[in-house]
Amino acid sequence: MSIFEQINEDIKKAMLAKEKEKLEALRAVKAAFLLAKTDGGNSELTYEKEVQILQKLIKQRKDAAEIYRTQNRPDLYETEEFQAQIISQYLPKQLSPEELKEEVQKIVTELGASSLKDMGRVMAEANKRLAGRTESKLIADAVKGILGA
Repeated sequence: MSIFEQINEDIKKAMLAKEKEKLEALRAVKAAFLLAKTDGGNSELTYEKEVQILQKLIKQRKDAAEIYRTQNRPDLYETEEFQAQIISQYLPKQLSPEELKEEVQKIVTELGASSLKDMGRVMAEANKRLAGRTESKLIADAVKGILGA
């Protein structure tokens, strides 16, 4: 079952359970998926594209939550944080810092990278392999830590 199909099932469950906040988050995800389906002219979404959309939605909510927190709007902050938590449940299991470092080290070894000059090649491969399992910023930090050492 794709993430899109799972979202549709969970929307039905949330409607039956009258979970208004959860339903709002799930409908936002469904809308983003439908927009992506019609936008590129491709009627099918790949798993990677679904994960990419989820990550984008989570980042948007976290950014908005941070703005609301700094503006002392706890009601809106909590809503955004809740939605980010709901959406993140559909992402694959996230890598721990140790697992991330181990994966990046494997990639560095495979590509024969030795300095920060090789960071672009390593980042491209790491982002491709680790998509959805961690944030790109964390990958970049791990690559810098390994190549900069």
